[in-house]
This record gives sequence, structure tokens and C-alpha cells, in this order.
Amino acid sequence: MNTKLLGSSLIIAGTALGAGMLAIPMVLAQFGLLSGSLLMLLIWSGTTYAALLLLEASIKVGGGLGMNTIARKTLGKGGQVVTNGLLYALLVCLLMAYIIGAGDLLQKLTTGFGFELSMLHSQIIFTVLAGCIVAAGTGVVDKLNRILFLIMIAVLIITLCALIPGMSFNHFFEATNNSNIDLIKTSAVLFTSFGFFPVIPSLVSYNDKASHKQLRNMVLLGSLIPLGCYLLWLYAVVGSLSAEQLVKFDNVSILIDALSTRFAGIHIILSVFTGLALLTSFLGVAMSLFDQNVDLFRQNRVVTYVLTFILPLLGAIFAANQFLSVLSYAGLILVFIAVFIPMLMIHNIRKSTQTVSSSGYQVAGGSFAMLMSLLFGCFLIGAQLI
Repeated sequence: MNTKLLGSSLIIAGTALGAGMLAIPMVLAQFGLLSGSLLMLLIWSGTTYAALLLLEASIKVGGGLGMNTIARKTLGKGGQVVTNGLLYALLVCLLMAYIIGAGDLLQKLTTGFGFELSMLHSQIIFTVLAGCIVAAGTGVVDKLNRILFLIMIAVLIITLCALIPGMSFNHFFEATNNSNIDLIKTSAVLFTSFGFFPVIPSLVSYNDKASHKQLRNMVLLGSLIPLGCYLLWLYAVVGSLSAEQLVKFDNVSILIDALSTRFAGIHIILSVFTGLALLTSFLGVAMSLFDQNVDLFRQNRVVTYVLTFILPLLGAIFAANQFLSVLSYAGLILVFIAVFIPMLMIHNIRKSTQTVSSSGYQVAGGSFAMLMSLLFGCFLIGAQLI
């Protein structure tokens, strides 16, 4: 794997790793580490398989095309309209949430340096500057994301090292809730935490000289990195705080405050991590929406810039205090666009020779794996409705 492919894997990982990582211990600790870890592995495997299906579809219809073109070639006009609608709803909701979160962090940061910025100005400044990076192209996003991701991993390692000395292994075996139904309900949080699929068509185009095996390994590595980070963070937090404490927390700031009372400096460290996580996630999602607009509207980059960022920015301005609510709306949409849509694309591609190129790439597992993917999607829908 060359540096370009490695950078692409880091874009996948950076898109997945968001502020939701800090919420994982709060929702899983009450069920014990074994049950929580097994559920996370289930969500990771189902999400990664669905992402590989989208990779196969992207390769077989010509490689690196946006979701708009992939949907038109595999699902027809009706499927294209549905796919575009779901994808836009998802990406706009995610960008709104990231702008809200990043604007809040930027406002607090500037206040600490003696500058007074309103929430409106903070959101506009963040969106304009981060949007310029995205508009500069995937190559620029790749290079910047490598630096940001390495800093984020370094911050995570520092955090883990600070937490380890005070950990109690007795906490690992605590479980205050034995309800399987309640455990299943947490699937939505975990699934959203692996929501990296929109960047795949852009990365296939960016790595146009790579082999199919290299592209597959790019996706696998990109999904394994956040899985490892989530599990390490879960173990560190659960070992540091009891399940009784964690189950009482209802937002990330309370978790950070609780850790700060025991470990000096952890508040600053986790605030830096949260900011980096929001920025890397924003870059990945915004890159996907930008390339989707290029594919759909075929305008110059200035017009595409406005089309990409004006709606999420307006939404963030008018929903400034709805960070978690906006993310919850994205969860249900994500199931359809990340699981069911790629599965339908591959079903049509494999039964038809009209849309298939000479590529022989195919995700392993055959019909049985496709059936498991269908059941996985149904499981996620059920988890959000029960």
C-alpha cells in the first residue's frame, strides 16, 4: 500500500471517528465489556461489508463516479432520485451537526484567547475555511487529513496513558443492565460511528491507478482503525469510571468533566481530540457532498462550493442548539443509504451484464453474505424503532 492509499484509509478512518466516539462508553458500559464489544464487532462487520459492496459498484460502473451516476447506471431513474434524496438528507444533516459542534468549539477557543465571536460568526468562519480546503480537491484533503489524524491519534494515546494508571479492572466485569433489548437499542449510536461510506466513490476516483485488491485493503484498513480506537477508548473509560457513574451521564461534556476531576489536564486533551474529530469528519463528509454535486450539476468549483455549503450552513444557523437531534435524524437515513442501496446496486449489477465493465472484482460471500446484509439492515431499522 502506497502513501496515497494509506492517506485514503486515514480519510475513511477520520470520517468515521467523530465526537460520537466519546458517547460510546456512556451507552455500552452498563451492559458490560463483553456484550458491548461483541455488538460493536457485529456493527463493524456489517458496515464494512456494505462499504465493500459500494466499492464493487463504484468499480464496475466505471470507477470513482459519484453516487448519482452509480445509482443511475444500476438502479435506473427512480433509484437515482431516491438515492440522491437520501444521500443529500444524510450529508446535509451530518454537515449541519459538524458545523454546530465546530462553531461551538471555535467560539469557546477564541473566547479563551480574549476574542469575542458570536455563534453565527464562528459557524460562518469554520464553514468558509474548511469549505475552501474541500474545494481545493481530494489531494489537499488527503495531505491535511494525514497530519490531523496523526495528531488525533497522538492525543488519544496521551489520553489512554493518563487513564491507565488509575484504571480498576473490577469495572470491566460490572453490568448494571442485562436487558438485551436495551443493548440492541444502542446499535444506532454504534452504526453512526462507522458512517464512512460516502467517501468511497471519491477515493476510488482519487486512487484511479490502484488495483482492486489495493482498494479493498484501503477500505478494510480504514474501517479497522476506528474499530481499534473505539475499543481502546471503551476499555479505558470503563476501567476509570464505574458503570453506575457512566449510566447517569447524558452528554459528552459531563463525561469529560467527570474524567477531569480525576486526571489533571484531561479536559484540554479531550477538547482538542473532539475538535480534531469534528474537523476530520467534516472534511470527509463535505468532500463526498462536493463530489456528488460535481457529478450531478457539473458546474465550476465556485458554483459547486456554494451549492455544497450554503444549505448545511443555513441549517446550522437555524438549529444552533440541536447537535444531537440532527445526528439522530441522520441515523435512520444512514441505514437505507449505507446498507440497502449498495445491496440493491450489487444485486442489479450481478444479474445484468449491461452495467458491468470488464472488471472481475466481486466482494466475497455471494448470496449468503447478501442475505446477511439484508438481515443486518433490518436489525438496524428494528433497533431504532423498538
